[in-house]
Amino acid sequence: MYRRAFSLSGQIVDIENQEVYSGTVNVENGRIASIIRDENTESQYIMPGFIDAHVHVESSMLVPREFARLAVVHGTVATVSDPHEIGNVLGLKGVEYMLENGAQVPFKFYFGAPSCVPATPFETAGAEITSEDIEELFQREEIKYLAEMMNWPGVLNHAPVVTQKITLAQKFGKQIDGHAPGLRGEQAKAYIEAGMTTDHECFTKEEALDKLKYGMKILIREGSAAKNFEALIELLNDYPDMIMFCSDDKHPDNLVESHINELVKRALAKGIDIFKVLKAACINPVKHYKLEVGLLREGDPADFIVVNNLQDFEVRQTYINGNLVAENGKTNIEFAPSTLVNNFDTDLKKPEQFKMVASEGEKVRVIEAFDGQLITHQLFETAKIENGNAVSDVENDVLKITVVNRYQNAEPAVAFIKNIGLKSGAVASSVGHDSHNIVAVGCDDDSICRAVNLIIKAKGGICAVDGPAEKLLALPVAGIMSAEDGYEVAQQYSQIDAMAKAMGSTLASPFMTLSFMALLVIPALKLSDKGLFDGESFRFVDAIEKG
Repeated sequence: MYRRAFSLSGQIVDIENQEVYSGTVNVENGRIASIIRDENTESQYIMPGFIDAHVHVESSMLVPREFARLAVVHGTVATVSDPHEIGNVLGLKGVEYMLENGAQVPFKFYFGAPSCVPATPFETAGAEITSEDIEELFQREEIKYLAEMMNWPGVLNHAPVVTQKITLAQKFGKQIDGHAPGLRGEQAKAYIEAGMTTDHECFTKEEALDKLKYGMKILIREGSAAKNFEALIELLNDYPDMIMFCSDDKHPDNLVESHINELVKRALAKGIDIFKVLKAACINPVKHYKLEVGLLREGDPADFIVVNNLQDFEVRQTYINGNLVAENGKTNIEFAPSTLVNNFDTDLKKPEQFKMVASEGEKVRVIEAFDGQLITHQLFETAKIENGNAVSDVENDVLKITVVNRYQNAEPAVAFIKNIGLKSGAVASSVGHDSHNIVAVGCDDDSICRAVNLIIKAKGGICAVDGPAEKLLALPVAGIMSAEDGYEVAQQYSQIDAMAKAMGSTLASPFMTLSFMALLVIPALKLSDKGLFDGESFRFVDAIEKG
């Protein structure tokens, strides 16, 4: 369905030819019929829309159609989306849910085939996506790429299943996304030569340069938890054709505020040439992934935005296929109910299941979390002992963390974490990358148990409990998304986020950080439902250092 033929005048931003001129865009049947140079004095600027070059829509806690409702307000017209999260919960059925839900709105979702479901054999996931599933997905036009290949050891060691998936992508002419935090030198070279074309996990400029010299494209990520913009943005000066912008993971409150438009403004504020910035935000993803997204050329789909000027980038209008999908800060995509799908089957827990037997003087291995980073460090701290059990040491900010299997009944895995900052109560979430078991951190076993049980009763969600107070945002779609109005979800999320901070957390995004504490493929120390895991040696380790 297209808006009738219309014309729009203003200052045309021609990114590819690095030119701004007065002109009128004529649109017919959802495509740009012509762009005519003229002498109009309209002060508004017309340019291609923004593209998030790598995002897990599920991390917004919104189904695709609700994600789109919020994103278009900020000038986003398309996403390169990895449905890895719902894939870990529901397998191929989950990927199909994302495709079908996203197709209900005038927004350009381009999904990849998840390459690593489950992500590792060291955790319990809800499903598996096989090579046969990936081959089936590649026969669908809307599947544009093989999503992030996190199993870089499998790539370097030519693991048969990994090699089979890479070969399938090459057979179907699909790009392959990389995921190799910290990989350098000859290992990076071998990983790239095996077919990986992008990486969004660089957290230093030196690492990114190491990968750029072997031809890999670098995605500058600024999400709700991982923030690499400051470390990497200067690369855009010298590598304008090799850089893209992405969010990776964006919580709903942050999505209400901004999206890729924020990265554009921040890059310009650093004095980077506007055409280099807009290449990264608008052009490079289209060319790399061969997206059917218009670039403000005659014959292209009418995908473009209107902004007030080239300093503030206040988005006045967003058009997709000629449809006016957002105007003056308001979305024109209407809310509609979405169906529910889930995979959640575990019994309520008891406080004694979260105990850790220990003796005076013993040391515990501690996950050291960092604000704005997915990586962690490993620490050793003297355990605080009460009645023969290691307990949270609130005074030293060494708190108990648990991961609870949500797909079947099993004993919780228990360890300790530093830098969450809670002074009382507990927080919990069933958004726990990558397998989306329940992750909780708290100051005492009773609070931890209560928070975990709130999530179990809701069959997914995030919550905070503090004495008699509790807040819950239910996520009944695969235990990781809400089917409700995106703006209302963002408001509820903000309230729980504020409660966690009132309980003492100093993290910018406590729940986003929490969600990555079970992400085993990012070093150094993480916790799965099966135990404490060393992401550098890829093995389980004891929570208590004996002797």
